[in-house]
Order: sequence, then C-alpha cells, then structure tokens
Amino acid sequence: MSVRVRFAPSPTGPLHLGGVRTALYNFLFAHNHGGTFILRIEDTDQNRHVPWAEEYISEALKWCGIIYNEGPDVGGQFGPYRQSERKHIYADFAEQLIKSENAYYAFDTAEEIDALREELKASDSLTLQYDSHARGRMKNSLTLNTEEVIARISRGDPYVIRIKIPADEEVFFNDLIRGEVRVSTNQLDDKVLFKSDGWPTYH
Repeated sequence: MSVRVRFAPSPTGPLHLGGVRTALYNFLFAHNHGGTFILRIEDTDQNRHVPWAEEYISEALKWCGIIYNEGPDVGGQFGPYRQSERKHIYADFAEQLIKSENAYYAFDTAEEIDALREELKASDSLTLQYDSHARGRMKNSLTLNTEEVIARISRGDPYVIRIKIPADEEVFFNDLIRGEVRVSTNQLDDKVLFKSDGWPTYH
C-alpha cells in the first residue's frame, strides 16, 4: 500500500505558520515513504472565502520548498482538488445517510436552538448540545411527519442535514499515541453535515 497524505487549507486568508508546519510534516512523511503529498483546497466556507488566498497558499508552499504531487493547479488522477468541485459527491452521500436513517433534516431556527441551550442550562444538563436526547424536542425529520418534511423542503424552508449519533453507546479505537480511546456517544452532538446554504461542512 502506498502512502498518500494531504494538506487541506481553507482559502480564507494568508497561510498560517501552523499550517506550514502541518504541510511540512505531511510532505516529509510522504517523501520518506516514497508516497504522494496532496494539496486539497477546503473552500466550503463560502462566507469567509478570499479570492486571492488559494494562489497565495500555493505560492507560499512552493516558496518553502513544500512541493505537492497533486493539487488544483497540477492535477492528478483523484481530482477535483477543490472541495467546492466535489459538492455533488457529498450531497449524494448525505442523501444515502438520510435514507439509511443515519442522518436527518433539521428545520430549527437559530432562535430555537438558542432557546434549547437556555432550557438545557436551566435544567443543569451536563451537555448544552443538539444531541440524541435533545433532538426529540426539535423540528426535524425525526419529529415531523413525512408530509410536513416534504412540504417544508418544497417551499424552500431553510434546513440543515445532521448526522444521527446513537444514544447510550460507546465508541472505541486504538490510537498510536494514546492507546485505547473510549467515548460515550452521549458526549457527542449531532453535527451538521450540510449547512443551510447547501454547502457541506469541512469535517
């Protein structure tokens, strides 16, 4: 198996020194193993996108001697290398997650989510998040009937797509540095996969 590593900066301004460090580690790791170092531009945050930032990032890496094998300006067989150009791929997978009941549509307004947090604060809840225990009180495709969900989407009501984290389970894996890591799903919120502007979130 060949080594493939990537650096995925967001084009929201100049390249940060911490980003250069991350890119350098990936570049050296790939180089040491005869692998491939990839630049993938993480441009899904359209509100903070800066038009000149992508070129700046590319030039800054080259100036540092960090040469990528694949990227937006050099191509490669696993493109496209801008996340915005891969939007349809993520939309298809989000739809698959909804169909398999591992994700759902959420129609809550910012005010309703703020009210949820205040309600959780007042109840001395251990978490102040939109999670497996709170989602049953909110406006989403798990609590609304199918006809209302279809009607809301059809008329253009804003919505996000959230991942459906199961309740009362334990996730565990072996980390090379920390050893076995265990996390209760009750500590995890239902992260937004697709924002109300139709763009996937970077994570």
